[in-house]
Amino acid sequence: MSATVRTNTVVIGAGPGGYPCAIRLAQLGVDVVVVEKAELGGVCLNVGCIPSKALISASKLVEQVQHASTMGIHVDNVRVDLREMIDWKSTIVNKLTSGVGSLIKGNGGRVVRGTARFTSASTLVVDSADGQTTITFDHAVIATGSRPSAIPGFAFDGVHVVGSTEALAFDTLPASMAVIGGGYIGMEMGGVYQRLGTDVTVVEYADRILPGFAADLVRPVAKRFKRGGGTVLAKTRAVSWKPGPGGRGCELTVEDRASGETRTLEVDVILMTVGRTPTSQGLGLEALGLATDARGFIEVDGEQRTAVANIFAIGDVAGEPMLAHKATKEGEVAAEVIAGKPAAFDSVGVPAVVFTDPEIASVGLSEQAAKDAGHRVRVGKFSFGANGRALSLNEGEGFVRAIIDADTQVVLGVEAVGPEVSNLIAEAGLALEMGAVADDIGLTIHAHPTLSEAIMEATNAALGHAIHAMNR
Repeated sequence: MSATVRTNTVVIGAGPGGYPCAIRLAQLGVDVVVVEKAELGGVCLNVGCIPSKALISASKLVEQVQHASTMGIHVDNVRVDLREMIDWKSTIVNKLTSGVGSLIKGNGGRVVRGTARFTSASTLVVDSADGQTTITFDHAVIATGSRPSAIPGFAFDGVHVVGSTEALAFDTLPASMAVIGGGYIGMEMGGVYQRLGTDVTVVEYADRILPGFAADLVRPVAKRFKRGGGTVLAKTRAVSWKPGPGGRGCELTVEDRASGETRTLEVDVILMTVGRTPTSQGLGLEALGLATDARGFIEVDGEQRTAVANIFAIGDVAGEPMLAHKATKEGEVAAEVIAGKPAAFDSVGVPAVVFTDPEIASVGLSEQAAKDAGHRVRVGKFSFGANGRALSLNEGEGFVRAIIDADTQVVLGVEAVGPEVSNLIAEAGLALEMGAVADDIGLTIHAHPTLSEAIMEATNAALGHAIHAMNR
């Protein structure tokens, strides 16, 4: 069976970049077709952001209950049914993904199922089990996302060596796990299973886990992970693996980068989290005369336009940071440009959040980056140990750090580690986007007692007059 469809714009991929792009196009009166080969919502909604955060929340609740005795609450014999937890996670995923389809349809967009491949700068074909559909278009938006990366000798087999997708759907709780890669995915998922009772060892090639963040932001995370029984092998390279006796479990060989010494870890499963690779192969980009860079990214300008004027790219496939919220913003920009609106991706800062325990969040420039950019900086820091709401949550670890320009008082960046900082960082992001000075935050009355007071106090500390902290 074959069919032909005509549309103004075709969006390839219905992830957190593609489906908002399609919805925005439809809102602006542009005829749009979305092509998706898997589930609506992409990696983020189905096997990434949403299901992982559901398991993170559940596992943190388990840990809180287990340690509630410090608050005078005694709960005995806490039992975790992993299958029920996974089923609960799936109900959340299903609710959100079904909503995506309704939103696209409700706004006037259409969905075509299958795998898309360009045949020219105005046509593509979609292959599916039902046949082939040819789509002709004026504009196309590539929103194909990314896939888990692997290292030589550690191909995913779904049983012994797994990625985050499989780790979100285990039937039984592994007794032991080696996580190769101590980045945000590794520490988030490793933390889930460590809190549920798995013996977790993180193997990290760099000098420490979460190397993209300041060392003092990472320290509380590493401390709590180890306190809960987790092990971190930093400066360590994963060399090889083989199935354990009788094909059960894995024997993982690792090497200390400093000494060259090797050791073997016996674990039930190996979770590979060494990054993600853009999904740019198999799209027929050669038919467009469009090439990727050495890492597989499609280069775009500030309007998300590629080297081919009517072809746009957004999200993970268009470059780092590979974050869902960055993809959404890029999708909205591309939609507005296609609709003839003045738009560009010109955000001052893209927030980064790691849902470890405690959480890490940042936006804008770090202290060192601000100095490297030529700013004379002032830094204010406020501990959650002096925040009443944090203490009432039994979560006094961590801090907020505000970086401002010493001459203009313009807020340059905010970094935080502690309870619910994922929800706090938006205030800092707004401050950056509006070009706020420190007093704009400091003079804003923050409700008490709340965690958000920590941002106000850190900003006032940068000015030298925090109330609940000693000022430099």
